[in-house]
Amino acid sequence: MNLHESGEMYLENIYVLSQQMSGVRSIDIVNHTGYSKPSISRAIGLLKDEGFILVDKKGYITLTETGAAKAKKIYQRHEMLTEFFVSIGVSEETASADACKIEHVISDETIEAIKRLKK
Repeated sequence: MNLHESGEMYLENIYVLSQQMSGVRSIDIVNHTGYSKPSISRAIGLLKDEGFILVDKKGYITLTETGAAKAKKIYQRHEMLTEFFVSIGVSEETASADACKIEHVISDETIEAIKRLKK
C-alpha cells in the first residue's frame, strides 16, 4: 500500500496523538492539526479503506499493525531529520518544519546515509 504525503501526515498525527492520549477521535486530529472536519473525515475514510486504521462505534481511531508500522517509520524520519538539521545549526522550529516536508519524499538510501553520519 502506498500513501500520498497527506495520508502519511494524517497517519503520523494519529500516531503522535495516540502516544499522548488513551483514545484518538477525529475531533482530536482537528484540534491538533487545525484542518477542517470534512478534510479529516475524508482522510479517515481513506485510511480506513486502505487498512491503516480501524474506527470503532464510538469514533475512536486505532492504527492497524500496518498503519502503526508506517506511522512509526514516518515519525522516526521526522525526529531523525529534525535532530540532524539542528546539529548543523538550524533552529529547532525551522528544523522540524523542514523535516515535516522532507520526511515524505526522502529516499531510504539518504536516510541511511544520514544515520551513518550520526554514528
